[in-house]
Amino acid sequence: MRTYLECIPCFVRQALDASRMVTSDPAIHERVVRETLRLVVEMPFDRSPPWMGQRIHKLLRDATGNPDPYREVKRQSNELALELYPTLKQRVRASADPFAAAVRMAIAGNVIDFGCRSSLDDDEVHDAIEDAMGSLFDEAAVSDLHQAVEGAHDILYLADNAGEIVFDRLLIEEMSYDRVTLVVRGSPVINDATREDAETAGLNSLVMVMDNGSDVPGTIPEFCSSSFRTRFKECDLVIAKGQGNYETLGGEDQDIFFLFKAKCPVIARDVGCDVGHNVVFRRTRNRDDTRSGFPTPQCIEQTDDNRYGVPGARLSPQEESE
Repeated sequence: MRTYLECIPCFVRQALDASRMVTSDPAIHERVVRETLRLVVEMPFDRSPPWMGQRIHKLLRDATGNPDPYREVKRQSNELALELYPTLKQRVRASADPFAAAVRMAIAGNVIDFGCRSSLDDDEVHDAIEDAMGSLFDEAAVSDLHQAVEGAHDILYLADNAGEIVFDRLLIEEMSYDRVTLVVRGSPVINDATREDAETAGLNSLVMVMDNGSDVPGTIPEFCSSSFRTRFKECDLVIAKGQGNYETLGGEDQDIFFLFKAKCPVIARDVGCDVGHNVVFRRTRNRDDTRSGFPTPQCIEQTDDNRYGVPGARLSPQEESE
């Protein structure tokens, strides 16, 4: 997915929010924002937003000398999710369709995303769970995912964020462990999950865990390790969590199920849903799209929902045609 003009305010907002969260020094805030603006001027718009996100957060780490600025946020997110886990697991087990319930839970966890927002309280996580569990959706979409999982011998599950990774455990527990490899980021970026978070979630005792060798807040294969690229190419099925993976893997020749909450108006428009909707999206090896799963009304042109950053302005006619 390319970068649009609507992405630029979000880059600046993310740079400022992140720098303020890490330090109270206004000189560093200004430096990070100014450098971000310089990068925006120079960036190729045919690159995905996570390509820029990688550069913004490297700026932040270099400016503060902190290799993991979101470490405390990740700890708190994991702690909250682990507190919720026993109750959520019980709800999945009690469901008439545990796999479908686990899919809903995994998508609910995608609300824990500090790339799209600078704060999140416990009530919002609880609301996301109830929204995902209570929403109407296309049962055929989750059945399609279930059948693909049952028929695959080598599944790569691409994790997204800390905290969310505990919700992912609920879905992974509905799969055959010996067929699943969990993939996390190679090093810290935003609140994305790393090996440490996988261990905190207890996933290293269930399935194989590997990192992708990259600090992109998504998955750009050319920036990943050769071992990841080989596994990605050879596996039967990819389950990719989060908007960052959707933005970066849309052009790959692979069978991919994208699971996420649409938190950005540009992405919501690309998928064909409203901001806030829970999404199951399949892209097969022949590059066919199956926008399926949760209800997907007409492509949005405008949204007043500002919970996830900049209000959604309609794309220009030129951008719509590109």
